[in-house]
Amino acid sequence: MKDSSKSLYYALLAVLFWSTVATAFKLTLLGMNLAQLLFYSSLTSVIVLFFFALKNSPKELKRIFSKDQLPRNMLFGFINPFIYYLILFKGYSLLPAQEAQPINLTWPLILSILSVIFLQQKISFKTIVGLIISFTGVVVIATRGDILSLHFHNLYGVLLCISSSFIWAGFWIVNLLDKREESIKLFGAFLFGAIYSFIYIFFFDSFDPFEIKFIMGSVYIGLFEMGITFFVWLKALSLSDNKTKTSTIVYLFPVISLFLIAFVLGEKIIISSIVGLALILGGILYQQLEQIKRST
Repeated sequence: MKDSSKSLYYALLAVLFWSTVATAFKLTLLGMNLAQLLFYSSLTSVIVLFFFALKNSPKELKRIFSKDQLPRNMLFGFINPFIYYLILFKGYSLLPAQEAQPINLTWPLILSILSVIFLQQKISFKTIVGLIISFTGVVVIATRGDILSLHFHNLYGVLLCISSSFIWAGFWIVNLLDKREESIKLFGAFLFGAIYSFIYIFFFDSFDPFEIKFIMGSVYIGLFEMGITFFVWLKALSLSDNKTKTSTIVYLFPVISLFLIAFVLGEKIIISSIVGLALILGGILYQQLEQIKRST
């Protein structure tokens, strides 16, 4: 199999995994609260990421608690997964999955804004237009199509999902500034994220027994939202002869996800969710249009 074919295979596999995540969030939150889901999924992810780090950078893995790595690992872990997923899970608990996922998907545009502020990158006209298009999509979803009245059906949930996008984008800004090997950074972050969530539950929550299906749900999320899928996606990019085009494949996942949300969760997909998602994806792709053209 050619590298280009392998790249497509890995990219579609990552898309398939990510497409299931919104449904998994909603189903698992039926039997666990936010902190419990975060702890068990983070713990699963730590185990997975340990083996990736051991394979990719065993020497750096031994230095995970060293003076130069420890402060960064503690900071990264607090941002993501601890704060990021607590806020994201709360957003999912308040909004239908068909609304929460597209709003959270605005993070690439927010990353563009933060890159201008913190990395001194120039903002282009296409970026501005893309932002306007995508955030119009957010308003369409949040108002369920009643844009003129600006009546938000659950403003708190919308703000939580947007906030999670800012946190995720901020995490990738500090991540870009850290030149360590990727699996080491992720392992360190999720290790401390699991520690923080354990401490939080110990003092403010409980480790009540759960039905096995909810434990399995949190394990699934740890594997395919936080762990394996990220490296599958990196593999797709590493084998690709056109990384920009390959990157656009990822935007298939929210479309596929809508079908799973409808068939598995039984949510009635409303027109405003489809229109809003189309606007959000359209804004993101329009922002990347110049880069896509240059890659052809």
